[in-house]
Amino acid sequence: MLLQIARSLLALFLVLCAVPNSAVAQDMAAAASAQLVADQQGTLNALTTTLDGLEKDIAAHGDDDAYLVRIRLQLETASADALQSALAFKPRLAEINARLEQLGAPPADGQPPEAETVTQERQALSAEKTEINGVIATAQNLSLRSNRLIEQIAVIRRDLFRNMLTRRYTLNETLSGKTLSDTGAEFSRFNSAIASWVSFAIKYKFNAMVAATFMAFIAAVVLLVGGRRLVGGLYRADPAVEEPPYLTRLSVAFWSTLLPTTALAVFLAATYFFFNSYQVLRGDIGLYLRAAIQMVVGIFLVNRLANAALAPKLPHWRLVPVESRAARWLVRLGTAMAIAVALNNFLSQVADQMSSPLSLTIARSFLAALVVGVILVLIGLVKPFRAEDGGWKPWPAWLRYSLFAIGGVTIAAALLGYIGFSIFVSLQVVMTGTILVTAYIGFLCASAIGEEGGLGGSWLGRWMMSKGYVDETTVDQIGLGLSVLLNILILLLFLPLTLFMWGFQPGDIQAWAQKLATGFSIGSVTISLVGILSGVLVFAIGFFLTRWFQGWLDGSVMARGKVDAGVRNSIRLAVGYAGIAIAALVGISAAGIDLSSLALVAGALSLGIGFGLQNVVSNFVSGLILLAERPFKVGDWIVAGAVSGTVKKISVRATEIETFQRQSVIMPNSELINSAVGNWTHRNKLGRVEIKVGVAYGSDARRVQEILLEIARGNPAILKNPEPFVQLTNFGPAALEFEIRFFLADITASGSVQNDIRFAILDTFDREGIEIPSTPRAEYKPPKLDPWPHDDDKTEAEFAERERLKAEEEKAQKGRRRPRKPDPA
Repeated sequence: MLLQIARSLLALFLVLCAVPNSAVAQDMAAAASAQLVADQQGTLNALTTTLDGLEKDIAAHGDDDAYLVRIRLQLETASADALQSALAFKPRLAEINARLEQLGAPPADGQPPEAETVTQERQALSAEKTEINGVIATAQNLSLRSNRLIEQIAVIRRDLFRNMLTRRYTLNETLSGKTLSDTGAEFSRFNSAIASWVSFAIKYKFNAMVAATFMAFIAAVVLLVGGRRLVGGLYRADPAVEEPPYLTRLSVAFWSTLLPTTALAVFLAATYFFFNSYQVLRGDIGLYLRAAIQMVVGIFLVNRLANAALAPKLPHWRLVPVESRAARWLVRLGTAMAIAVALNNFLSQVADQMSSPLSLTIARSFLAALVVGVILVLIGLVKPFRAEDGGWKPWPAWLRYSLFAIGGVTIAAALLGYIGFSIFVSLQVVMTGTILVTAYIGFLCASAIGEEGGLGGSWLGRWMMSKGYVDETTVDQIGLGLSVLLNILILLLFLPLTLFMWGFQPGDIQAWAQKLATGFSIGSVTISLVGILSGVLVFAIGFFLTRWFQGWLDGSVMARGKVDAGVRNSIRLAVGYAGIAIAALVGISAAGIDLSSLALVAGALSLGIGFGLQNVVSNFVSGLILLAERPFKVGDWIVAGAVSGTVKKISVRATEIETFQRQSVIMPNSELINSAVGNWTHRNKLGRVEIKVGVAYGSDARRVQEILLEIARGNPAILKNPEPFVQLTNFGPAALEFEIRFFLADITASGSVQNDIRFAILDTFDREGIEIPSTPRAEYKPPKLDPWPHDDDKTEAEFAERERLKAEEEKAQKGRRRPRKPDPA
């Protein structure tokens, strides 16, 4: 009795454990949802406070372009956070909607009432859904508010830029005697500030300055020396080379500009960094030093580029085919223009720090714009080419008039008081022109490297081939890859610099990069660069892992297990296709693409298969059947229709067969499945060969049989079991027809064996006096070709000539029979 009670209690306990307590589960889910609502509501309140502060900052700093860009970045972050808060409720909303759908609508009037617990649950879920929707609406409103403020910032920045270009200044008061006195006073203040800082630094920070300068110098030297060792002879032009290749000239111009400029920039930037780290700088001196670094690097870059492209002292290394005198003048004028613009930019930053009078800024910018305009006109007046009669020729008309136009517009704008526009044009001519020319030389260099034989003709390609590391084809492939990589690097380096010159701020580049990385929407599709790169990286890793596993499985496992070559090939291919398919699926998922969205593509693909891809699918399925059933394998000698040869490769679409003339035939797999295929080496290479021979009537048939058997038995390649057999097959119109039948252990060697047997028959019949009669021309029929082709490669003309000689010989021997030699016995 007690045992029965215990069993009943145990069964009841198990039932209670097996039945889920839905009420408890619902309470736990509701509690988690309430906590999530509270957390996101707190986040949204903080975002609201942040947006209020940013909106006030926009009103307070509406004239500071860089500050507005920083506010824009914060607004974009706030917008993303608001959307993320809204998305946090997506799983819970899905659960609520699914549960409400299960519960169904409340019963209508006149229908039986539902259970009280169902009504309470529906009301609780509806209330929770309403609360969540309220929080989501708040998040969406904050995101919309952030976007409106971003648009407001864009409008303010456009107005600032337009006002800067279109504002007109009065030059009468600016170019007066007071301006000269103000200039002297400001220079005295600047000199006094620099002198006091130098005195302080030498007295209290001398050791720190020396250490900082030394470390910066070491960093620059490492970069310069390492870069020179990397590019080798592409750094400096060799005067001894009279006709350098175009690629070499481009490379020297590019690297001789980029490496020294980068080394100088690294030295100056590292010096500033270490000075600032060791607290050598103070606020105003740090700003002056940054401005001076920009000025020096800009002037140095223009000068190096002009010397590299024009090469005043090395005419053979010149990229632009101008005369040496013109090259020297162009270098001087280009450097002078860079000095004018860079010095004006440096003094502008100094004046802003010192709060100098506006008249000084206008006067300085006016003079810089005039200098640049005059230099542009002078460059247009240069006559850089020699005419056929020895005179000087000017620039092409389009370039000359463009220089005159830009220079004239710059001068006219400055004289009319549009100082901002004139100095903006001057800056773009110098800095943007320098950046674009350097990038253009880099693109030309990359294009030359990517051309066929481009890298192979350079010193690097010749060195790699001389060392035996790579062959010519590999060098071309490496050159193509280097060309693509160099183009990408140039684009990533020079595009931001160009944008900076046109007034964009680093924050703009950062905002675009964030938008590109996190994704942008086109309709309902979101494209993310990071997601795409992640998917490509995952697929590449999966692909290389598949290749490695294929090699390990084939070379280490199946090779040691003495697995048949055909089986190994089938397993290797199956593993490869499966691995690539898995890598593709994982890569697509890593890229953020929903595989369920590919259902439409799969449906369209199925429709396409129904209309035009039947053969492709048929060949694919046939390839899978061939790999599974293995009616033939790699290395087998097969006969498929008119094609006979050795199987070289079996893929899922087609099979490669190499004929005995070394011709590769790509045969669709469906033809091998749907048609008869002969396999001479299916299970083994054992095979029978037949050789037919005819003897003249009157010959001793028994003796002929004995001779043929002796010849067959005497060949070591012919098997003794089954033993060879000679059969009199027919009484032909001109001969007794015999057939030798024998077996070979390796049927692929039948060609050489048949050749040996036929020569042996000729020699023995000649010795025995047995005649092989000729068939009359009228009764001649071409013999049926053996499955294995002959070794001769006669052309049709040679074959016709041979037949003609054979007919003449038959005509000469007509009516005569060869006398039989007497028996030696």
